[in-house]
Amino acid sequence: MTAPVVSQARQAVASANRIVVKVGSSSLTTAEGGLDPARLDALVDALAARAAAGSQVVLVSSGAIAAGLAPLKLSRRPRDLATQQAAASVGQLTLAHAYANSFGRYSLTVGQVLLTADDVVRRAHYRNAQRTFSRLLALGAVPVVNENDTVATEEIRFGDNDRLAALVAHLVGADALFLLSDVDALYSGDPRKPGAVRIAEVASASDVDGVKAGTAGASGLGTGGMASKLAAARLASSAGIPVLLTSATEAGRALTSADVGTAFAATGSRLTARRFWLGYATDANGRLHLDDGAVAAVVGRRRSLLAAGITGVDGDFEAGDVVELVSLAGEVVARGVAGYDSAELPSLIGRKTHDLPEEQRREVVHADDLVPLAR
Repeated sequence: MTAPVVSQARQAVASANRIVVKVGSSSLTTAEGGLDPARLDALVDALAARAAAGSQVVLVSSGAIAAGLAPLKLSRRPRDLATQQAAASVGQLTLAHAYANSFGRYSLTVGQVLLTADDVVRRAHYRNAQRTFSRLLALGAVPVVNENDTVATEEIRFGDNDRLAALVAHLVGADALFLLSDVDALYSGDPRKPGAVRIAEVASASDVDGVKAGTAGASGLGTGGMASKLAAARLASSAGIPVLLTSATEAGRALTSADVGTAFAATGSRLTARRFWLGYATDANGRLHLDDGAVAAVVGRRRSLLAAGITGVDGDFEAGDVVELVSLAGEVVARGVAGYDSAELPSLIGRKTHDLPEEQRREVVHADDLVPLAR
């Protein structure tokens, strides 16, 4: 009897030295609110086993708001930001204490890392977060990461911890990302309905074309749903990080043989920290619309963007700000650092370089400051 063929993506995930594992609120808490100690301990058992096997582990854990519901006598997840922040301030203590005790069973020390989107959007914050993670891992600690719900406002929130996990995976130089939830794999549609087909392997972006992924689950405890997990998996894999998506109840097998769930192969090259930050982590302040020739040069040949290839400008930005580069079809094909203020560009667009004043004969976006995006 021949052994089953294991995909390269699953091999990469199973043998990864540094991993990021994300777990959702619904996998750690009860429907009434409050942590489920048995679920949390089962997850930690699997993580500790992986650490004992030689891997460095970073855990991105939701659950602070959900864990704060019962202590505050709230019957459901609040919708207003102030009450969410109040619940998070109570629940985060509960969550951190529970992880410290559970990992302590294996003599593992945990370090709490609370982030806002500002910490990855601002370049200095991003680099400082990198150093903190690096030092925690070097000291043998397990970083436990969550969005800083207590202080984050609507304008600076990640929106869900799946995207946060993908950003953290690149920030720490992870070799693999695990997305654990209450669904065992990615399906072509709602797995509770007839006709939904389980997708075991995703080798390219086209493999998930047509997938109908839902939003937040029925428990009301989480925020992302399968749509955010799919988006996070595509983000990480396009940046060179293989991903395994499965349920938290399968954490043991996921973190050993990796023979469960859906495996996403790394479809892109690993970017430098700066280029990943530029392409995926920071906010864009405007848009440059490109003709087909400019898109081919920027994306296909990795050339600088010149004024001649620009057809329009949107937004109010300054030289040095990040902007999106958009095709005639309206698709964002790249991001880059603008070399001009938005007010300077209308008089330049569509003009050949030799027709411009000498002081303006430079790239609008230099190739070194430009990142084509996965399409």
